Amino acid sequence: MESKKTATWERVKGLKAPNSDREGRLGSALTLVLGAFACILLLLACLEKGLYYPADVYSLILVASGSTWILLIICLILQKRNGPARIAQRVESDDKTNSVFQLMGHNHIYWFIWPLGMAIWFGLHAWVGSVSLQGSLDEMLRWSLLAIFAVLTALLASRENGARWFACGWQMAGSLLVLSGLLAACGVLPLPYGVMRTADPEISSAGARLGGLLQYPNAYGAVVGMYALERLAAAARAMARPLSAGRLIAAVLPLMPAQAALLLSESRGAWLATGCAAIAAFALQRRGARLPLLLAMAAPLACAAWLYRQLAAAQLAPAPVPGLLALAGAWAAALLGTLLLCRLWHSGARERATALTATGLAGITAAALAVASTADRMAAGVGTGLSRLQLWRDALKLWTEAAWLGHGGDTWRNMFRAIQSSPYVGGEVHNGILDLALDTGVIGVLLIAGWFLFTLRTMWRFAPHLLPVFLIFVLHGAMDFDWSFTFLWMMFIWIGGWAHSSQPQQHVEVYKKRPRIPPQLSLWSPILTGLFILFWLGGTAWLAGHQWAAEHQYRLAISKAAGSTEQKALLASAHKFNSYRADIVLSLSRMLPAKEAEIILLKSLSHSPVNPQLYQELGQWAARSGLGEQAGEYFERSIALNRYDASSQSLALYCMEKASRLELAAGYTDRAKQTAAAGVRIYERYRQLAEEVAAGQERNDRRFGLEDEALRHGGNLRMLASGPSASDLTRRSP
Repeated sequence: MESKKTATWERVKGLKAPNSDREGRLGSALTLVLGAFACILLLLACLEKGLYYPADVYSLILVASGSTWILLIICLILQKRNGPARIAQRVESDDKTNSVFQLMGHNHIYWFIWPLGMAIWFGLHAWVGSVSLQGSLDEMLRWSLLAIFAVLTALLASRENGARWFACGWQMAGSLLVLSGLLAACGVLPLPYGVMRTADPEISSAGARLGGLLQYPNAYGAVVGMYALERLAAAARAMARPLSAGRLIAAVLPLMPAQAALLLSESRGAWLATGCAAIAAFALQRRGARLPLLLAMAAPLACAAWLYRQLAAAQLAPAPVPGLLALAGAWAAALLGTLLLCRLWHSGARERATALTATGLAGITAAALAVASTADRMAAGVGTGLSRLQLWRDALKLWTEAAWLGHGGDTWRNMFRAIQSSPYVGGEVHNGILDLALDTGVIGVLLIAGWFLFTLRTMWRFAPHLLPVFLIFVLHGAMDFDWSFTFLWMMFIWIGGWAHSSQPQQHVEVYKKRPRIPPQLSLWSPILTGLFILFWLGGTAWLAGHQWAAEHQYRLAISKAAGSTEQKALLASAHKFNSYRADIVLSLSRMLPAKEAEIILLKSLSHSPVNPQLYQELGQWAARSGLGEQAGEYFERSIALNRYDASSQSLALYCMEKASRLELAAGYTDRAKQTAAAGVRIYERYRQLAEEVAAGQERNDRRFGLEDEALRHGGNLRMLASGPSASDLTRRSP
């Protein structure tokens, strides 16, 4: 018996090394799949305009859910190949393996709880009621996508060599954004809406600003600023020690294009946030590494400022050949200048003094070029700052109405017209913190703050060179609506995973040895977690699929001939997939009989109770039906939700006059007078508001005023309210 046991043990020992090698190969393959999935999602987010629009989020959710399903299937296959006995042993021993249950229970995987908590909070808003059910659903899906992405990045951060994939993905995304933007500015790459053109000096000094793939210069400037500072830290580490020319060039290669893209965005907020983060980066450096940081920044910044001056003079529309030559010349000069400064720095004391003097001159030159190019905008930009202060004052008043719980998704976009103190145009509140507070209240803000602190702690301990990148994300998000771009949150998740993957192996081993799950739950807990993730992914994909199908059908419908049978069928199909969208309901209601239109419009109001267009459509329906009193109620509600819209005011007056004439023609004289009197009240409030706006000194971005058509309808309504003659009725009938 003893000899048999000894023989069996020898056979097990002989198979141990081959099994370990096989597991190592399988682990490398799993890391490859994880890294590829995560990088592809990050690049797709770049190409989809930063995932600002909900329709782009739907399609990426389907891709992300499918990718995660494939990943889980791969894990299950690997698990099956290893056998059930080995799985149970691994779950108990808690070593780093390929088991799907182990991956789900691994350290740091709970990081996805933060975005998942936001998704659940928006889901609760959609369930109990909010200012926009569709807005809450869109936000729930957006945060679900971020939670899926956090799962993938957390799994990748738990793998060996995960940090290499994070560096690779960061380089690919940053290079794609920077180079595509610069090629568009040089007239080489046709990028729709990649360059924003305007004649307003408060918006742009050059008349054009670079928005790149994000199509919004401010957010684009923040992203390329994040990329530039991370690359600057890497270049400073390279400058601090003597390296070969090839390795030094590889380290500083992205710096000049990234800084040029930042300048071409002409975003004062991005410049300020990047400047503050650069100061923080300088302070975080060790004493001997601070001067290499300045040396690495000097030549690229000066060349970027020169390139900015050249392209701005051509309003970002140069001929392709001169544009490419300017880009290539500035890039080559930046690389050569950095090489020269590095050689001088690692020579004698006199050469070091020369390098520092050249660095100072390069910084002064860059500042002079940038200031000379943007002086007009800096002088004229006070108005935009005051406008934002007005937005923030109105937003704070709205926030106090539901300070703890919030109003649900898309609160500002749906309610700003109803509460704005002057006729400004501001579909975004230009403050990420306020936007979150309006949507989710103090509870949501505290949840995000906890996520920030958790990430900050990880970065401070293991990756302090990423802290300036985190600082730009927070600072600029508090000055603009960067956080409305899902891609910006994906970048934040990416640097958090990168920081976690940078921790030394001994920290991972110590963490793994900590008991986190009671022994009796050590097997069931990861299984339940796996089931939860499977159902969560399935539900998210199902809901996103319905939203995507409705969007697809609606886009097809609006491309068809107006009023055609085909258009009606497509709109009905879109409404079947998603009955919460007001634009689909409005388009479909105009093709239905009056009673059916009223039913779906009233049902849509229960999902979007503050949508002025729904009330306006109901008012038009009531006016066409000769129901003047009901039409007046609908129009008053619509105007209260959008009082600075002159066209809506004029339309309401026209419809009230029409309803009054229909009632008068049907013999309902008293009702006609009452309807006309209600129309006169609407007109008087409109006239008084227009006079207040005209007499005030505030901005009138919506060009609100008393229209000539409204004057005519107001006069007719006065006449109808006092009792028109038969000749007046015939002469003035619409």
